[in-house]
Amino acid sequence: MAWTLPAKRAFRVVENEWIFMADGVRLSARLWIPRRAERNPAPAVLEYIPYRKSEAYRAHDDVWGATLAGFGIAYARVDVRGTGDSHGVVVDEYSPAELEDGCQIIAWLAAQKWCNGAVGMRGISWGGINTLQIAAMRPAALKAIMPMGCCDDRYTDDAHYIGGALAQANFQWGVQFKAVMAAPPDPRTVGVGWEEMWRARLQATPSILHVWTSHQRADGYWRRGSIATDYAAIACPVFIVAGWQDTYSNPVGRLLENLTAPRRALIGPWGHTYPWSATPLGLDWAHEEVRWWAHWLAGEDTGVMDEPMLRVFMPYAAPAESLPHEIPGRWVAEAVWPSTAIIPRVLHLNAGGLAPAAGHTALAECGGGVVVGLAKPEWLNQPAFEQSVDDARSLTFDSDPLAEDMEILGFPLARITFASDQPLATLAVRLSEVTSAGDAWLVTWGLRNLSHRHSHAEPQPLIPGETFDVQLPLAMVAHRFKRGSRIRVAISESLWPLVWPSPAAPRLTLALGAGCAITLPVRPAEAKAAALSIPENHTPPAPAGGRRRMPADADSEGRYRILIETSPRSQTIAATGVAVTRSSRQLSEIVEGEPLSSRWEHRVCVAWKRGDWDCAVEAACELTSTAEAFQLTETLVVRRDGEVIFEHRDAGEIARDLA
Repeated sequence: MAWTLPAKRAFRVVENEWIFMADGVRLSARLWIPRRAERNPAPAVLEYIPYRKSEAYRAHDDVWGATLAGFGIAYARVDVRGTGDSHGVVVDEYSPAELEDGCQIIAWLAAQKWCNGAVGMRGISWGGINTLQIAAMRPAALKAIMPMGCCDDRYTDDAHYIGGALAQANFQWGVQFKAVMAAPPDPRTVGVGWEEMWRARLQATPSILHVWTSHQRADGYWRRGSIATDYAAIACPVFIVAGWQDTYSNPVGRLLENLTAPRRALIGPWGHTYPWSATPLGLDWAHEEVRWWAHWLAGEDTGVMDEPMLRVFMPYAAPAESLPHEIPGRWVAEAVWPSTAIIPRVLHLNAGGLAPAAGHTALAECGGGVVVGLAKPEWLNQPAFEQSVDDARSLTFDSDPLAEDMEILGFPLARITFASDQPLATLAVRLSEVTSAGDAWLVTWGLRNLSHRHSHAEPQPLIPGETFDVQLPLAMVAHRFKRGSRIRVAISESLWPLVWPSPAAPRLTLALGAGCAITLPVRPAEAKAAALSIPENHTPPAPAGGRRRMPADADSEGRYRILIETSPRSQTIAATGVAVTRSSRQLSEIVEGEPLSSRWEHRVCVAWKRGDWDCAVEAACELTSTAEAFQLTETLVVRRDGEVIFEHRDAGEIARDLA
């Protein structure tokens, strides 16, 4: 059915509203309330994150507060307890206190005289993940949610462990999170007690990386808050949004398949961002989001649930092949997911390449400490380089040139029969398109710590020389392989620096032919293109550049060194007068053939200044290892007026638990 946005209306903004929790902690909220809502109550939508509503997220909140309130939906942005201007302390992601607070905030919103009693919840990344977890607690007034760039499993899909291997993203995110936990509240909001609040935060800030690195298997620590343990706990309608360049797009298929509540999903060609701010192709998201909330929070028949369960952008090229220009492609739709239209196509890894039929059994080796992964993107939001440098150091299997275009949508599945000469090893599988010009562009990938071949919760070491079989799903993907291109599968024992290397440079021996294959989820092209029904936003190409990190060659000692530095950048928030300055440094090093030489360093610095209010936080870590243990140093240095007022250093060893 045709649906159009309602007429715009005026609204008022409440700069700070204190919401009291049952334990007396005050949370800081910023509210956008439609005009006359006290006489004609409006639904409310909550966004609940730790990223300082007065500064870091203020521009975003201004846009969405005005957008939603302007169309008759109240908007609330609340700082998680212990962050921004909210009282209390924060000691971990998605803590039980945070989730319980979220339920109380929803009840508070529903009880306001300007609210009709129906509340929705939205957010990206942290905000999408806690949205799912709070929905699983079933607060009575929560009627629908829109999580974006989120995950269902904290262990495998939230920056910590990739396929059971320790991720560099664990440390990239950890130092950023430490700076979030240690940041000061704003005296203009919280008053004269701001410094006491700040010192309480500093004293409570844990050695969070030691905590995360101590839990190397999918134990109860990671299961807490992972909705994959009970998808049916979510009863309210769910609209999942993600981008193909975002690692958090991977769980979307699982969420659609396993949730039982009314649900829809959309995956666009963008990265870890909102669809409205994506470039060079985004969406006029106000249309779709207001339609969702009007349907579920205000009882309007907007037709939003009459459309297909899944809509995705089908790219005709890999991101790195096209950016900064628009990625060519079209929008496609599936009425249900998993789709009955998907046809599995098996290609065997033979000695002569990829083929529909299994060839003669043959053995092939890879590994031995070779550095592979320099052309792989970082875990979050960075397109891959052209893959030739990594492919030259991997086992590669190419198909014949395609006689016609072939499109895939879903989870490719690799089945690998192998033996290892060490009890600990990693398997990495990359799926690429090799163009007629010979360039290899990454389509999707998967990785598994092979001691986790059966279970992330109960890993088992390999028995050297014994043959094993592993099923490895690659990340969910949509892609068109072009006529004349070849499909390539590349296999390596590592992806460094994406994950920490195995301790003893293992060699894997693969049984090619019937023992190794990849199954592609082929989607036949539809007879008629699906209409998106959401207006698109096209923007000029962004300047080339960004966080490129691949070194050309090792030095004379065989050492690869990757240094990423962000010089101090300042931004003054006009509404609050605060100048915020940020900088970061990331160093990764390894010597070819010596996995125990691997070293990661990360540092994040943030400073706030307004008049005589001058605060700064520096969080850092360094990771090395032996064959038996990780050696982790974690530091926090805090300054006021340039003088150190707090310093903490935690250095120690953490036993390797089959990691």
